Amino acid sequence: MEIYFNKSLEIPKSVIAIGTFDGVHRGHQTVLHELVNMSKIENVPSVVYTFDPPPKSYFQGVPVLTTLEEKISRIEQIGIDHLKVANFNEQYLKRSVDDFIEEIAKMNPLNIIVGNDFRFGHKRAGNVSLLSQYFKVTIMEPVCCKNGERISSTRIRKLIQEGNMEQANLLLDWRHKDSEILYT
Repeated sequence: MEIYFNKSLEIPKSVIAIGTFDGVHRGHQTVLHELVNMSKIENVPSVVYTFDPPPKSYFQGVPVLTTLEEKISRIEQIGIDHLKVANFNEQYLKRSVDDFIEEIAKMNPLNIIVGNDFRFGHKRAGNVSLLSQYFKVTIMEPVCCKNGERISSTRIRKLIQEGNMEQANLLLDWRHKDSEILYT
């Protein structure tokens, strides 16, 4: 896997998943496996575009679930071709919507996977609707566990804070089969 820290990634074609991926939990793994499947079908490289630190950590001081090194290792294990790590800082926050779109355009995406609440650009001015004016966008629905609860980094942090490590580890675990995950 090639890793790009704060430098442009320019490739002829790609499929991209954009997100924080803090913890690279079972929900994220589902998204990343879908990305790899798309890249194989399209016969183009897979790209993960992520942020360091995660936005919630930057704005709210929320503890991260994995270090950047752990995140990179877990993403690499899934078989991603390229990883773009954006330094989420004051300078990054000033980027315009157009600047972000131009950066993504250099990767020539055939498809971009994001969550329905994805925002980008200065003051979060860009959204999924705007992104889809420029690129084909696939919105991933939240991934839920057997009991129907959404798997999220926020939920995992809460479980850890409550001392429920067993449940948190189940949601983070890399050994559990994807068949245990239900889609909403």
